[in-house]
Amino acid sequence: MKFAILGTGGVGGYFGGRLAQAGEDVTFIARGNHLAAILDSGLRVDSINGDFLVRPARATDSLQAIQRPDVILLAVKAWQLDDAIRQMTLLAGEGTIILPLLNGMEHIDALVAAFGREHVIGGLCRISAFIAGAGHIRHVAIDPYIAFGELDKSKSGRVSKLLDVFKKVSGVTAEAHEDIELAMWEKYMLICAFSGVGAVTRQPIGVFRAIPESRAMFRRALEEVVLVANARGVALNEASVQAVMKRIEKTPPNMLASMQKDIMEGRPSELEAQTGALIRMARALSVSVPTHEFIYASLLPMEKIARAQP
Repeated sequence: MKFAILGTGGVGGYFGGRLAQAGEDVTFIARGNHLAAILDSGLRVDSINGDFLVRPARATDSLQAIQRPDVILLAVKAWQLDDAIRQMTLLAGEGTIILPLLNGMEHIDALVAAFGREHVIGGLCRISAFIAGAGHIRHVAIDPYIAFGELDKSKSGRVSKLLDVFKKVSGVTAEAHEDIELAMWEKYMLICAFSGVGAVTRQPIGVFRAIPESRAMFRRALEEVVLVANARGVALNEASVQAVMKRIEKTPPNMLASMQKDIMEGRPSELEAQTGALIRMARALSVSVPTHEFIYASLLPMEKIARAQP
């Protein structure tokens, strides 16, 4: 299959790199020094599951130079989605599948509105990886996992074919999920609470999960996501909350969420796509989410400052 990786950061760089390592036809879309380094020296990935180098690596910043891909693996930051949609209108062919690996939930509606369900499947991943330098990705925590499926819960040949490809990729666990929307909400529940509580306390998970007051805030944040999901007809429940609470006990204690890292380092973040999105959905459904409203109000000044910087 032909893959175009739109967003060659930690997520796109890792999963795209593993696909290329497995012999798939992969083109990385990148810019500036990152692109130059990939073209010159290849894409270097340092991973807790084994380092590797994709060299030569096919990379470009010109979408017109790419043949129509079978799959666009979309791994941009959520706030870059509008620009990514404009780029994909030049890239997507008649049979192209868009597999989004973004945080949040609002991007699915935007992608379906722009391209239709015939081009969009649901997707999610779990990994802690980032750009360590030009042409260099570092995977530091979490065994890489990717899941995808049809938004209408149907079984399809294209999803089966994609799963067959990922099953051959080392360093990745892949799954075709029967209810990808529910799975995406389960991830959103975790990342929305983790990012928000981590950013507002400015502490890694090992600290805020060990203090009763911040641990209780984290649990309240999870419960509020369940309320919003239920109002939208998604079957999250108390068992979902309990599963996340058990899961965070196994998370490396020094781990920070990507939104948290961006806020703490003064960069634009996914605050609007995560916490802001939940608040917008809650207000539309007349659901109360006071914990997330507190988190949003606390973090918004830093977000506005970061976005005002040149």
